Amino acid sequence: MPTYTPPGWPAGVHPPGSDDFESTAVGWLLDVVPPDYRLHGVLRRYPVALATMARYHSAACVEGAREGYRTARTELADALPPHAIDTVLAAYRKEGARLAATARAVGLVERALRGEIFTPKMSTSTTAQSRTAQSPTAESQTAPPRTTESQTAPPRTTEPQTSQPETAEPRTAGPQTDPKVANPKAAAPKMAGRPAARDGTARTAARAGTAVRQRAERQRPARQREATPGPAGI
Repeated sequence: MPTYTPPGWPAGVHPPGSDDFESTAVGWLLDVVPPDYRLHGVLRRYPVALATMARYHSAACVEGAREGYRTARTELADALPPHAIDTVLAAYRKEGARLAATARAVGLVERALRGEIFTPKMSTSTTAQSRTAQSPTAESQTAPPRTTESQTAPPRTTEPQTSQPETAEPRTAGPQTDPKVANPKAAAPKMAGRPAARDGTARTAARAGTAVRQRAERQRPARQREATPGPAGI
């Protein structure tokens, strides 16, 4: 079963976990470091130590290329013509990219020598496709929420019922009393008018009685009037 190798893995090194992985990794790392490093047998016996030294060396090479690129125009302005300086900067850019790629590859080899196992990482597009395949209703789930009309009806604007306030008589907690008795001023005119009505009625009745008697006397026969004795002494 082939072992996975991450992007940037050096071409001359066998995949991690294979039989020739360490031997090919040591040969490639010795090509990265300066040639004098081959004189030290300890680096061949312990490939992790060689990978650590190669990591520091490659990182220093990248930093040196960056610093040389930044200061090239200032340091070479008096010694080289402008077009030559542009060529030097192009060489820095090309070699700098190669040194950066080598530094990344050294880091991967060192991690593999330390026992790390690399696993493939799914890209964003692959992850989205797998999620869509697993969930057929993904489109409906990711769709924006539908704006449905609110089921709550708007408040009805009814005309305010303005009713006349009822003018009810105030109720008191005490015993109920007649308003006529409670207000003697209001009852006074009615009580004062009663004796006058009674006097008028009596006078009218007296006048009617007198008229009736006079009428009866007129109708009496003359004999009765003569027979009727008058007052004494007449």
